Amino acid sequence: MPGSPAGEEAGYDLVVLRLSIAFLQNRTAALRRIGGGLRAGGTVVVITPLAETTPAERRSIALDENELGALTDGFGDVEQFDAEGLAVLVLRGPADEFSAQEKGRPEPQAVFGAAVVVTDMFGRVLLGRSTRGMWELPGGRIETGEAAPVAAVRELTEETGLTARVEDAHVITVLHDDRLDVRRVTPVVRVSRWDGVLALPEPHRFVRWEFHDLNTLTTLGKIFAPSAQALNAVWPGVLPGLPPVHSYACSPTAPPVPGEPSEAARLRERMADNVIAKGWAPSPRVQDALRRVTRHRFVPETRLETAYDDNLAVVTVRESPQTALSSVSAAWLQADMIEQLRLEPGMTVLEVGSGGYNAELLAHVVGDRGRVVTVDIDPYVVHRTQRLCAEAGSGRVTAVLGDGALGAPAHVPAGGFDGVIITHTATDIAPAWREQLAEGGRLVVPLDVGGYTRSITLVRRGDVLRAEHWTYCGFVRDRGAAARNVPTTTLADGEVTVRWELGTAGDTSGLDKALRGTRHELSTGLVVAGQFNFETLQVFASTTLPGFCRLSVPSGSELVVQEDAASIVADGSLAYLTHVQISDGPEPADRRSEFRIHAYGRSGPELAVRFATCVRTWDREVRESGYPSLSVHPAGTPADRLPPGDLIDTPACRMVFGWPGRVPAPRPEHESDTVKVAAGA
Repeated sequence: MPGSPAGEEAGYDLVVLRLSIAFLQNRTAALRRIGGGLRAGGTVVVITPLAETTPAERRSIALDENELGALTDGFGDVEQFDAEGLAVLVLRGPADEFSAQEKGRPEPQAVFGAAVVVTDMFGRVLLGRSTRGMWELPGGRIETGEAAPVAAVRELTEETGLTARVEDAHVITVLHDDRLDVRRVTPVVRVSRWDGVLALPEPHRFVRWEFHDLNTLTTLGKIFAPSAQALNAVWPGVLPGLPPVHSYACSPTAPPVPGEPSEAARLRERMADNVIAKGWAPSPRVQDALRRVTRHRFVPETRLETAYDDNLAVVTVRESPQTALSSVSAAWLQADMIEQLRLEPGMTVLEVGSGGYNAELLAHVVGDRGRVVTVDIDPYVVHRTQRLCAEAGSGRVTAVLGDGALGAPAHVPAGGFDGVIITHTATDIAPAWREQLAEGGRLVVPLDVGGYTRSITLVRRGDVLRAEHWTYCGFVRDRGAAARNVPTTTLADGEVTVRWELGTAGDTSGLDKALRGTRHELSTGLVVAGQFNFETLQVFASTTLPGFCRLSVPSGSELVVQEDAASIVADGSLAYLTHVQISDGPEPADRRSEFRIHAYGRSGPELAVRFATCVRTWDREVRESGYPSLSVHPAGTPADRLPPGDLIDTPACRMVFGWPGRVPAPRPEHESDTVKVAAGA
């Protein structure tokens, strides 16, 4: 607005828009701004052609009566004149405040009914067997003027005789689906507390009410569809295979709801005792977490005996019957990995790969002042984690959606996370894991080296991560952007598959011909007792032998007698490691097996000698000394800045393995932890 002489009000007395308003995209908003610049009593005049008197080819420069009416919104004094086919609007003064307007009675299109989810002191959910021959949650239509929690409490009392306070009824989500030509809207109301004695006030609608264990719901037979969807909304995965529905989350702050059977407490104690007795949980805080955090509530679809098996991973999401995408790891392995973090109360931890239970174990260890951030790339896994932590958690776990290779950049505390734990197999060390880790903090990661997974504890020292601990394990694979696609080649009409687990495919030309030739066999001279542990040999071979790969064959193959064999390939030839029983005995310890090399191709004998030498070196130098030193350096680190050792390059880092007998013994900054071994994860 132009300046005004001292003492005069700023603004315009008159603004005229002639033959221009039709060209403005946001006409009403523009007029409101112009009107705001008028002095008291000022006027806006709009002159525009009328659509009804304007030729069709010039319609874009004219307005009709409805468009003129929209221009008057927000002005209190409106006059309209006609001047030789032009409309003249005279607009003055602000209008009164807005008013909400109705259109009239809408045509009914949907039903709106609450589904009420109630559990007892044993964690069982209340369902009624209706006279329609199916199981249903309490609930029903919402009456005029009612809010969903009010309707839920009313319906609960009318149908079951139980009472609850409205403040204890929480709308978890609103579900929306279609039944024939009717839209069905179902607020899912979780009741956290209730009173009374179960009754049957409406025998014409229900035969009886019963509390059911969550892990038995799939055996109930017919369940009313909205009730099934509501149950799955509260406990994702408890009823798999339901048709998709729209879901609008409402109440992330609903309180956790207690309740578990006495059998769960007994089994949890047994699980904790077993894990502790095997040495996986030496610290009191981890022991207490195992005894207190309710593992079964994070796998509600699973039998209690399965949930509390200390040596069993429970699969929660599958890609196929053979392939797991997400799981709750074996309790012994979770305890070991948490122990390696060396957490203290008040610390903040990043978990990559969500599920809920492991995060709550971490939350228990870091205590009331601590915090856990868990990130997963799968929206369903994140949603499930959020819901199950809301049902049974501490309130100190934040589940976020994202690619775990990027860490959790929006949640990094000042100075970095005190610990980072990866709960999927990684083929690389993402830079974000190191960068978001505090100096001296620990990264515990199940690292795939040549197809063999070990949980490795790495300590940050500047830009370098140094290994302090190794544990034999197995995990689901990474699904993020950093996930490695393993190059493969099939040979012998598909009978033999070569897998280049380190990521770079080798030359397999000539191998088909080699496999049709004579097999060369060579003894390594290494004879071992039954149930012999050779886990370090796997990693030793994969990091020291050029051309290392893995061979897969079907059971009973005569070409390769080991179904999954460590192998090396070169010059159109291959050699692989196997072991054969050479003597039997009444007990496993009495049996004897010998490591042998089988080879094919012109260079097969030479490769067999090379592999046998590797085995003998391992037996002489490594077998009794355990895992190597390992330092992880950023990709691009110059070779002259790397320590001596066997180098494995990945897209994000350079890993240097220092095996006994191959490099001078390192002088570690810390005493190395005792290496623990186990049969598997």
